[in-house]
Amino acid sequence: MTMLTSAEADAVWSAIDDQRARTADLLEELADDQWGQGSLCEGWTVRDVAAHLTMQQQSIRDAVAFVLRNPRMLRSVTLNATIHDSAVLQAQLLPTAEIIARIRAGIGSRRHNAFVTPLETLTDILVHSQDIAIPLGLELPMRATAAAVAATRRWDTRHTWLAGVNRRIPIDDSRLTATDTDWTRGHGPEIAGPIGALLLLLTGRDAALDHLTGDGADALRSTLSRSV
Repeated sequence: MTMLTSAEADAVWSAIDDQRARTADLLEELADDQWGQGSLCEGWTVRDVAAHLTMQQQSIRDAVAFVLRNPRMLRSVTLNATIHDSAVLQAQLLPTAEIIARIRAGIGSRRHNAFVTPLETLTDILVHSQDIAIPLGLELPMRATAAAVAATRRWDTRHTWLAGVNRRIPIDDSRLTATDTDWTRGHGPEIAGPIGALLLLLTGRDAALDHLTGDGADALRSTLSRSV
């Protein structure tokens, strides 16, 4: 497990708090019908994603208690199914105001889910806030420094179980270069663009592909178009 220095941990949690606050602000402005619209996560509504963000601080005991209260969760046999089904169930159980309140209540907390690090919590809030905002045509920019930290973590763990929850996009033979901060990873044809767009790519989302340039980006667009 990655060990953060005290200063690094402070910076990560500060970035998490910032994105939680701005995500809650965005959610408060949504009309009722927007909560039911589809997100960037296939099969998830905006409401489902927001409800998932209320579950970023679960210990093993919390997770077991949730299943015991909701035995239908026992039918979720894969990690992705468990994450999806718990979010959908939470979305059904909580009123809209409570979803927003719980996201805000996480500000200042340093708890994170069992088996992961604060870096996964950071990635989760950064990316899922885009899963909500982008399909609604809303702007919720990621802070470049925070997105670079999350992108580094996602690049370093792209062949581990942590990446198993995301769609796999073929980027191993490319060089990823941020145009708004000092960040580069990989070797090969270049995929260049804002670090937020690169983070979305690293987490299996091609929604920001139009913001990426370079020979690697062109090749990737061609590859993905053939797989549709």
